[in-house]
Amino acid sequence: MRAMVFDGSSSRLGEMQLPDPRPAAGQLLIDVHACGVCRTDLHLIDHELPHPKQPVIPGHEIVGTVAALGAGVEGFTVGERVGVPWLGHTCGHCRYCASARENLCDDPGFTGYTLDGGYAERTVADSRYCFHLPAQYSDVEAAPLLCAGLIGYRTLSMAGDARRIGIYGYGAAAHIVAQIARQEGRTVYAFTRAGDVVGQQFARRLGAAWAGGSDVAPPDELDAALLFAPVGALVPIALKAVAKGGIVVCGGIHMSDIPSFPYAFLWGERRVVSVANLTRDDGAAFMQVAANTRLQIETTTYALSDANRALDDLRSGRLTGAAVLSIR
Repeated sequence: MRAMVFDGSSSRLGEMQLPDPRPAAGQLLIDVHACGVCRTDLHLIDHELPHPKQPVIPGHEIVGTVAALGAGVEGFTVGERVGVPWLGHTCGHCRYCASARENLCDDPGFTGYTLDGGYAERTVADSRYCFHLPAQYSDVEAAPLLCAGLIGYRTLSMAGDARRIGIYGYGAAAHIVAQIARQEGRTVYAFTRAGDVVGQQFARRLGAAWAGGSDVAPPDELDAALLFAPVGALVPIALKAVAKGGIVVCGGIHMSDIPSFPYAFLWGERRVVSVANLTRDDGAAFMQVAANTRLQIETTTYALSDANRALDDLRSGRLTGAAVLSIR
């Protein structure tokens, strides 16, 4: 099979021919049709995430069809479409797994980071962590649901019943979660890079009541701010924008250092929290939401061999919506 591989020697992927993987007990062998390109993949190849598998095939927003079943697999059949997310394995017995917090597992496996992922023509995955996908989305549309959608959904859930939602960093996750927030009757305020007129128009087109640069205060106090841009300097900015009792939710796996800020920004029972990974319950709940709400998934597609170009476009901010490798 063809695969794009990260060996840790540079911030580039190399195209390789590798033997097809074989499914172990409990695993699915999957013919990959599409794989989303996530900012976490950038953090991996930019050496911002510690201790990756090396070499590793990146990619954790995988859509494909089941080609073969490992021993003991239940709930999937050969030829069925399947989705593979970031969370690829948990230990099942640590105190976090035992208390329905498997996203915090002490000994996890992550697709495309510590486990080989979907920048390839075939992959294997633990069937217990795979999802059935809503039929109304194409393979390319479904790929971003598996991280941008899932993590965005968990991030929004952390905001509770907040009505005025500010979203900082209007990329793949933001454009999906903004639509869900609007469907729930919330008001969305979109914050982009300063001067990003295209991004602000994109946000308004998807229902944002207001859009502006992250250096501009919103016209109303926010109940919650969701941060998808990995920029620590946005945390005090967001704290200044939320009302008393408000919450700032950091939705990324990596963020630059948060600068110091006056305690007055935090006072008034404001909170800063992070989102770590996802649970399978999150996945099941979100896929039901996606099935019941026709989300508009904006994508730019690339060939598998163009994965480096896709990552460069993501890094430079040249994309609106999500980048997806179309492999089929």
